[in-house]
Amino acid sequence: MKPISGIVITLNEADRIAECIDSLQQVCSEVIVVDSFSQDDTVSIAKEKGAKVLRQEYLGDGPQKAHGVPHAAHDWILALDADERLDDDAVAAIKALTLEDPSIAYGFRRRNFCGRHWIKAAGFYPDEVVRLYNRTTAGYLPKKAHSSVRAPRCESTGAHICHFTYASLSDWIQRIDQLSTRDAWAMKDKGIQPSPWRPALHALSAVIRKLVFKGGLLQGGDGMTVAMTTAFHAYMKYAKLNELHENEGRRR
Repeated sequence: MKPISGIVITLNEADRIAECIDSLQQVCSEVIVVDSFSQDDTVSIAKEKGAKVLRQEYLGDGPQKAHGVPHAAHDWILALDADERLDDDAVAAIKALTLEDPSIAYGFRRRNFCGRHWIKAAGFYPDEVVRLYNRTTAGYLPKKAHSSVRAPRCESTGAHICHFTYASLSDWIQRIDQLSTRDAWAMKDKGIQPSPWRPALHALSAVIRKLVFKGGLLQGGDGMTVAMTTAFHAYMKYAKLNELHENEGRRR
């Protein structure tokens, strides 16, 4: 296996960064933390763990994840979020790769958790994400929200990443509030205009997609929870986009 550089972006992740770095160090010869000026002990903990820390104001999802790449010692990059961990099968799968072909990027199946509960319903599993790639041929798209890796070829390892997405249902709702605000700003930057109908239409579309096309209607409480939270997220990001435009109009 060729050497790998691990990269993780952080903002106030003192409770989680140590375990994330430990996870990456199982397969990476170095770990780079790109921190958005955390106000807690994230940076000191990362340095104690032996990670290289870069300080960078948040640039958006894709640009922030790409920021550490030029500072990496190796061409192969493994990107994790601070709330993610490599499962044992992912560690074994990565160690078994030769990484001889830089045109191939590798995907993993995410196990998404709310607290200790693994949510599989309505598209929450297998939730395939590409995280191991060669920087000479691939990289994160410059999207400010929900970016992903673009590569000439992608192959699934069939192995897993554990994603400790939400500490509780209350945390889930709070995260939707934060993410929908970020999404609204990203859409405004892209020039998306306000619409009185778009929040409700996107929320309705989310419910239909999750309950019907993703099978949530037949997956009990988890299916309903995923559908309702997805609809809430969709509604709020477009409602907040409308609010941003309205506030801008008042300042003129």
